[in-house]
Amino acid sequence: MASSQTLPLHTKMLMPRAGINRAFALVYSCAILALLYHHFIGLLHSASMVSIFLLLADSVLAFMWATAQAFRMYPTCRQVFIEHLEHCAKEEDYPGLDVLICTADPYKEPPMGAVNTALSVMAYDYPTEKLSVYVSDDGGSKLTLFAFMEAARFAAHWLPYCRKNNVVERCPEAHFGSPDPTRFTETDQIKMMYESMRERVENVIKRGSINHDYITNEEESEALSRWTEAFTPRNHPAVIQVILEYGKDKDITGHGLPNLVYVSREKSIDTPHHFKAGALNALLRVSATMTNAPVILILDSDMYSNDPQTPLRALCYLLDPSMDPKLGFVQFPQVFHGINKNDIYGGDMRHGCEVLIPGMDGLAGPFFEGSGGFFRRRVFYGCPSEAPKMNQEVSHSIKSREVLAMAHYVAGCKYENQTKWGRKMGFRYGSLVEDLYTSFQLQSEGWKSVYCNPKRPAFLGKSPMNLHDCLNQVMRWSVGLLEVAFSRYSPITFGVRTIGLLSGLCYAFCTFWPIWAIPITIYAFLPQLALLNSASIFPKTSNPWFWVYVALFLGAYGQEYLEYVLSGGSTQRWWNCQRAWMMKGLSSFSFGSVEFLLKSIGISSFGFNVTSKVVEEEQSMRYQQGIFEFGVASPIFLPITTAAIINLVAFLSGIAQSCRQRSIEDVFLQVFLAGFAVVNCWPVYEAMALRTDQGKLPLKITLISVVLSWALYLASSMAF
Repeated sequence: MASSQTLPLHTKMLMPRAGINRAFALVYSCAILALLYHHFIGLLHSASMVSIFLLLADSVLAFMWATAQAFRMYPTCRQVFIEHLEHCAKEEDYPGLDVLICTADPYKEPPMGAVNTALSVMAYDYPTEKLSVYVSDDGGSKLTLFAFMEAARFAAHWLPYCRKNNVVERCPEAHFGSPDPTRFTETDQIKMMYESMRERVENVIKRGSINHDYITNEEESEALSRWTEAFTPRNHPAVIQVILEYGKDKDITGHGLPNLVYVSREKSIDTPHHFKAGALNALLRVSATMTNAPVILILDSDMYSNDPQTPLRALCYLLDPSMDPKLGFVQFPQVFHGINKNDIYGGDMRHGCEVLIPGMDGLAGPFFEGSGGFFRRRVFYGCPSEAPKMNQEVSHSIKSREVLAMAHYVAGCKYENQTKWGRKMGFRYGSLVEDLYTSFQLQSEGWKSVYCNPKRPAFLGKSPMNLHDCLNQVMRWSVGLLEVAFSRYSPITFGVRTIGLLSGLCYAFCTFWPIWAIPITIYAFLPQLALLNSASIFPKTSNPWFWVYVALFLGAYGQEYLEYVLSGGSTQRWWNCQRAWMMKGLSSFSFGSVEFLLKSIGISSFGFNVTSKVVEEEQSMRYQQGIFEFGVASPIFLPITTAAIINLVAFLSGIAQSCRQRSIEDVFLQVFLAGFAVVNCWPVYEAMALRTDQGKLPLKITLISVVLSWALYLASSMAF
């Protein structure tokens, strides 16, 4: 047999662009230092609020640019060879795999999404006896439990169908919804069964109750009877239901079905539940009492498997004896399906997946993205030198009275009291972005991670299809990121010391992400208000410092553009991505920063709002046509609409001033900035004045924006 050295399980290579990145960083740094020097000299000669704001904006831009360069110093690409895995381990020697799926609200996250995700991983090309799927229902809904009871019945037909026909798309919705599906003799029959299951589940969700005709046996009836009148989403006992057990439940061909367990942890209105981090910790403990698999895969409810061989790709790292023994997890990228042609909300996260995360992979490794991470279970129990070995799975029945009693006990809301859970064990509490915070803490303890980015996406999820949900999601992330940035474990101080300078800067860039709001807001309003008051605040085109501004603008935008396009993105998608970034900077980052400040002083307590995965047909149609969806009168739109109005008026005013009174060179940069913003705001103007559909901007928001714009102009007229 060939040795593992002759047949590598994976390769690692530094990307060629690393040298170019380093040279560009050196040159661009000189330009930044020159601009900051220019600002300081200007302040020494005549300090004003305008010059102070410009210095603040450019200082934040310089800080964010400097931290972003850490990603570009050691960009790494990897390749795995799953065909070599058989030379390293036999199937019977594969470690057990526990899949943890999180869902929270059957109305915002329809159970059929979680059902499809579960079915897609239950059909993995992996030994069935070593595979277990745990579903956390943090909404505590019997409707979700019913959906998975239906899924279990369908799985008895779906899994052998996938196995017999070697189906690649093992998510039923994706398989049957493919524009050019592969057809087999049983396809129509299996599709009818799936449609029948989906109809029953959706009828139950619509009615809010379960028809007695849908309950097929006494065990199901007993399980659903636990929902009494006193049972509420925020106050209820733990519910753990073993829906399928390997060895006892079989498919139609006689093969065993993987374990499928429903978990709704105990909740009490008097006890903090720590949102998704708390739900994952409960799943970690419940799964440990039942199967205790050494490897754990964590998925969001809408992030279904797109490649049945994904676990084998992860094993190419986890089972490789030449890998660093401190390897804690393997992260796959978050890729989204259903995004429209030009990605109007910048939802495909291409820049992060293809530029930023590969840059971290060359250092201590990427952070956990909230889904698609294969973890060694032991990473959640301490640093590499202290974490216990976990090679043995539990061998007894997961339906035994003792196992279920222990599972209910560890899912109790009081279990974590006086323990290290949430601090030194499991997922860490203290931030709404528990994924990044936990992986940062794990790497600070000494664990490493790797990034596996195969050509065929391992997982596919859903991205928000309306602007309101998109902005609110980013606002929630902003609050969580700032909680990490200004905690005792801030990456800029603690991180740099524990995981190294470059890795610490990478995490600093991520956690301080919301402070982009400062320069974006200043440059969206200050130069334009000055222009409306006939004040010039930037160098003339004949001034040498004018070219420093031009070089910095073109350098930053040029680098981002080249990285985006060379990674496979289109020019139109890049343009929409940068526009979405500016919109988020004005609204989501600003609102998130204010919310964080209020929370820090005890005025506000930001809760976790699940991003809705429900999309109306007309809304979906507009999205596929590339039309922005506003629709609701939300204050989160006000900074965007106000900036759109001020920039349009300022641009027209600047052109008029240049024609009537003075040369354009005096205010060229201000007119350019206003014009650049106007072009970016075209969808906003359409939604304000040119559209009549339900997704247009509500008149109320437009009127308030006009008033705010007028108020800002009056206030600025006293300052200039």
